[in-house]
Amino acid sequence: AGAVPTGRYGFETLLLIMTNSGVTGGRQQPERARRERPPYLYVKRVLDLMLAVFLLVPSLMIIAACFLAIKLETAGPAFYVQVRPGLKGRLFRIYKLRTMIVQTHRDGIALSDHERITKTGNIIRKLSLDELPQIWNVIKGEMSLVGPRPELPSLVEKYAPWQRKRFTVPQGVTGWWQVHGRGDKPMHLNTEDDIYYIRNYSFWLDIKILFKTFGAVVH
Repeated sequence: AGAVPTGRYGFETLLLIMTNSGVTGGRQQPERARRERPPYLYVKRVLDLMLAVFLLVPSLMIIAACFLAIKLETAGPAFYVQVRPGLKGRLFRIYKLRTMIVQTHRDGIALSDHERITKTGNIIRKLSLDELPQIWNVIKGEMSLVGPRPELPSLVEKYAPWQRKRFTVPQGVTGWWQVHGRGDKPMHLNTEDDIYYIRNYSFWLDIKILFKTFGAVVH
């Protein structure tokens, strides 16, 4: 796998995120938030590990079935890997099951995302199975089961200072905005929901989001 490449978005993005999100300065969180919520991050990490380890074996079985289906339908890797900023702007590799063909152009014409989605990929997306490999990100401590969804560095660079507060908590496999409409709006337009979560996150809110996520997937 190797080290995460810094590239165009490395140090500059990290510094920008940390400066504007209050990690290295800027507007501070209310006293109550500073007093009560940081300790929960430790509880949150224990909860993540317990649930991730519990889900690991069934997740691997589902991932293996998806891997086989993807390879049988289209050529190319079964996994899709991107670099995303996480807690405090630290860059990490996020893993997803590939749901599109690798080809981006046909006869010199760019293909839309809709044209690139495979039959298998369409089923995987409807069941939200493409996010399952991120269980490994959770085990490694790069993500949480619940939190703001990791965003593309190119979009993060366009964030207003208030939007960068989303990096004061671990990024999640699922989150508050996913259970309110299942992502009907583009991810970059749901920062308000992310800020709501950051201001109110707790053990019971995380449990509520996990149950709602499971219910939405099953439904």
